[in-house]
Amino acid sequence: MARGGVAAAVAAVLLTLLGAAPAQAAGYRYWSFWQGSGGQWAYATQGPATARPGDGEAVGFRFAVSADSSDAAKPRAAADFAAVCAGTPAQDGTKRVAVVLDFGTAADAPEGETPPAARTACARVGEDASAGEALAAVAKPLRYDSSALLCAIAGYPRTGCGEQVGGAKKESRGGSAQPSPTGSEDSGGTGSGSGDEDGGPSAGLIGGIAAVVVLGAAAFWQARRRRG
Repeated sequence: MARGGVAAAVAAVLLTLLGAAPAQAAGYRYWSFWQGSGGQWAYATQGPATARPGDGEAVGFRFAVSADSSDAAKPRAAADFAAVCAGTPAQDGTKRVAVVLDFGTAADAPEGETPPAARTACARVGEDASAGEALAAVAKPLRYDSSALLCAIAGYPRTGCGEQVGGAKKESRGGSAQPSPTGSEDSGGTGSGSGDEDGGPSAGLIGGIAAVVVLGAAAFWQARRRRG
């Protein structure tokens, strides 16, 4: 094999691998859940069915397409309990929870649907109520799937639930790894290590295969020289 043939073989392998890599990461269309802390949003460390905000706290829900939970878009309105619940006085035996609903953008909406305008509401619920119960008090109808994944708030969207879409829309994101959009309480996985962040082969994998090709071709070349 000529030296030019070695280079051609390496180039062919690299082009094949790079061509197999997707141009954009897959994303999921779903409602993410946030909790207000110090006026800022933090991705919740548990689901709305088990999180129990106290009186004077805020919870937020944002509908968007995200590549994974660490890439989730936060509600665009502030986590401002005072502004949302200013007209709702405290009452013994209950608590007040500010609920912020962000239905997302047209780019993230399912085909044929238009996101409603964002809104807020002050939920007055029992002292032991969960965030999910506070949400249900102000934003029915809610829709869940069989895995208890929140699929729709106030009837939006009409269909679908955490479905995978071709690519994640990028905008102002925030939050740490949290429950995955598949409905489990586990963080979204980052892969087996053989791919990069967008699902394509990693640079290490490509380099390793290229090295194998080069070494194999070199051994073949040396064997031919000895036979000559």
